[in-house]
Amino acid sequence: MNGIPALWCCLFAGLLAGCATNPAPPVGPVTLKQAYQHDFLIGVAVNQAQFEGRDPRGDALIRAQFNSISPENVLKWESVHPQPGRFDFSAADAYVRFGEQNHQAVIGHTLVWHSQTPAWVFQDAAGRPVSREVLLQRMREHILTVVGRYRGRIKGWDVVNEALNEDGTLRESPWKRIIGPDYIEKAFQYAHEADPQAELHYNDFSLENEPKRNGAIALIKKLKAEGIPITAVGLQGHVKMDWPTMAQEEATITAFADLGVKVMITELDVDVVPATQQNHSADIALNGRAAAGANIFTNGLSAARQQALAQRYGELFRVFVKHRAAIARVTFWGVTDGDSWLNSPGRVNYPLLFDRQGRPKPAFEQVLRAADGP
Repeated sequence: MNGIPALWCCLFAGLLAGCATNPAPPVGPVTLKQAYQHDFLIGVAVNQAQFEGRDPRGDALIRAQFNSISPENVLKWESVHPQPGRFDFSAADAYVRFGEQNHQAVIGHTLVWHSQTPAWVFQDAAGRPVSREVLLQRMREHILTVVGRYRGRIKGWDVVNEALNEDGTLRESPWKRIIGPDYIEKAFQYAHEADPQAELHYNDFSLENEPKRNGAIALIKKLKAEGIPITAVGLQGHVKMDWPTMAQEEATITAFADLGVKVMITELDVDVVPATQQNHSADIALNGRAAAGANIFTNGLSAARQQALAQRYGELFRVFVKHRAAIARVTFWGVTDGDSWLNSPGRVNYPLLFDRQGRPKPAFEQVLRAADGP
C-alpha cells in the first residue's frame, strides 16, 4: 500500500483498516474525472471482460474514474467484419451499451488501419489484389455499416490510424498501394456520410518527433484545404520515461492546435522499463521484440522508479493543463498495469496509474495534483 494517497484510504474504507476510526480529511477531488471536469475528458481503453462484467475490479475503476471510453479491439475490422458480407456486432453493441449506461463519451477505434484487417479485404477469390474500385467499395460498405449502426451514439471515430512512416511520408499499406494516397480522404468522407454529427480523428504515434509531425501537419492541411471533415488529431501518447521532452510535447500540441483542429491524447501510457524495444516507436508489429536484459522489474517496481513514474505523469499533465483549451480528451490505454499491452512474456511493465490489484499508485496522486496547474 506504499504511496497510496490518504484520500484513497477513505474511499476504500470498507477494505482498508483504520479509516473508520481515523478518517483523513478531504483534500480535493477523489476521481480523475472530477479533477479535470473543467479541462478535458478523461478516458480509458476498456477490454471485453470489463464491459461484459467479468472484471469487477476494472469495471469499478472505469465507472468511478473515467467519463470517456475507447475499445481495445471490438470495433477493429477483424472483430466486427471478419468475413465478406458478415458483420458481428455482439461485442461492439455491449461496449456501446456499457458507455451509455455509465453516461460516458463513447469513442470508436478504428475504421481504417493496416493492422488487424483481414487479408480478404484486399484480395479477390484467387488471392490477388483487388482493384481500386473494389477496395473503395469495401471500405465504404464497412464504414457506412459500422458508423451508421452507432450514429448518434458514438461521439467520435478514429477514422484513419497510423498512416505515416517515421519520416512523415505515407506508409505503404495495402490501402495506399491499391487505392492511392487519397484513401485517407475517402475514409473521412465516408465516415462523415455515415454520421454527419460524429467527431472524426486522425490517430498516430510518435507525432512528437519533428519529421513525423511535419508529415501529419501536411496531411491535415491537405484535408482541410479539400474541405474534408476532420475534427481532431490523436496523439497516441505511448511515451517513455525520457521521451518526449516537454518541449516536444508542447510544440506538438501547439502545432496541431494552430491548424484549427482539436488535440486528443488517445492511448496514454508510460513505459517504465529501460530499452524494452529495439525501435523507438509504438509500432504494434515491433512491440514484442524486447531487448535483452530489459525485464528488470519482475518482482515489482522499485520505489525509486515508482517515484520517477509519478514525476513523469505529473509533468505530462501539467503540460496538458497548460494547453487545456486545445485538448479535448486524455485517454489512458488500459485500466491497471496488468491490462497493458506493454506487458509480454519477456517484459513485465507498470505503465498506468493503478497497479495490478487496482490500487492507485503515486502517479495517480501526481495526476490529481497537476489539475491545479503549474
